[in-house]
Amino acid sequence: MLDPATVVTIGELNRLARQSLEREFPLLWVAGEVSNLTRATSGHIYFSLKDAAAQARCVMFRTRAQSVPWRLENGQQVEARALVSLYEPRGDFQLNVETLRRAGLGRLFEAFARLKERLEAEGLFAIERKRPLPRFPHRIGIIASPRAAALRDVLAALKRRAAHLSVILYPTLVQGDRAAAEIAGAITLANRRSECDLLLLVRGGGSIEDLWAFNEEIVARAIVGSSLPLISGVGHETDTTIADCVADLRAATPTAAAELASQGWHAATGELASLGTTLGRTMQYRIDREQQRLDRLSLRLIDPAAQLAQTRSRLALLASRLDASLANGLRRHRNRLNRAALGLAHTVPRTEKRGGHIRLLGQRLAAAGRTRQQTRQGALDSLAAALAHLNPEATLARGFSIVRDAGGHLVTDAASLVKGQTVSLHLARGEARAGILATTPDHPSIAT
Repeated sequence: MLDPATVVTIGELNRLARQSLEREFPLLWVAGEVSNLTRATSGHIYFSLKDAAAQARCVMFRTRAQSVPWRLENGQQVEARALVSLYEPRGDFQLNVETLRRAGLGRLFEAFARLKERLEAEGLFAIERKRPLPRFPHRIGIIASPRAAALRDVLAALKRRAAHLSVILYPTLVQGDRAAAEIAGAITLANRRSECDLLLLVRGGGSIEDLWAFNEEIVARAIVGSSLPLISGVGHETDTTIADCVADLRAATPTAAAELASQGWHAATGELASLGTTLGRTMQYRIDREQQRLDRLSLRLIDPAAQLAQTRSRLALLASRLDASLANGLRRHRNRLNRAALGLAHTVPRTEKRGGHIRLLGQRLAAAGRTRQQTRQGALDSLAAALAHLNPEATLARGFSIVRDAGGHLVTDAASLVKGQTVSLHLARGEARAGILATTPDHPSIAT
């Protein structure tokens, strides 16, 4: 706050006033009529906004003025997004305009946004709801103004890309208060007549007010309720309407809508030409291949008379070979039979000459057998006598015994026994138990 006693200059006062205005008033929308419009060489625009009660000076700098999509003129009703300020050098109250829109566009944008949000929530924009377009439509319905350039562009594109297609025009207004109802009625009429495969809804570019009929709910409901698929080609590429959102397909321009509708036929023309070329190449390849095969087969053809003569010669040769083979086989078998008979004659034993010799050999064999048996019997008797001498039972029979301790172990050393120990004695006949009275480790040999 300034001290009331402080003296300030005009420049300081204007600066403080500008700062106060800009601080107290945020960016806001101001409505009014354009007047006193001046375009400076610098590109800045100076004008006044007025209403019935007052007016305010405005400035729109060059970088901001370039973004206005139409030519600003005196008398236009506009809404300006502006910063309240002060031109310090002259102390003039002014509005620094950031952007402009035609009066009422704010309400239109808000209505557009509300309707778009509501219809989208209902699922009218969903991809799965939209109908597929026929690839090869035979008749196309066009909903457009009969005098519009958009219609001429569509017809020119269809003639260029698929001249055979039939076209039915459903004339309607595309701008004004009655346009939305007429557009919806044209869509309903086309569905009731059911005389085409595909609908095109087209209009050239324009402002949001010019295209507003395509943002009306009645048009959106008619498009959704259509049993015929519909392409929307409204405005320029940057224009987007509710009709574009609910249509089965959106085209950037009317011409693009015609191109999309005829895409199948246009592509088929190229595909057909390509298939024709491929078919021709394939047929030529098959013809060339079969001709080569025919040439190879023709080389193998023989005159029937010559072929019969060759066959007869071959049969005669085979017959002679067969006769020779049979004769050779018979001769070989006869020779083998003769050799076998000679061999059999040489192998028959002559018993009458060798009978005495055989009897002598039999006598010698019998004598050798008796001698060998006597020799073997003597050796067997000697082995039996030796075995009887080594028999432990015979040793026990001579008065010896086998001594075992309480664990059944054989006792061979007196040193392993202790006085009072009980041992068992195995005799030639039976066993006895005895107690050890004394032991003598070493003892004289016992004569046998």
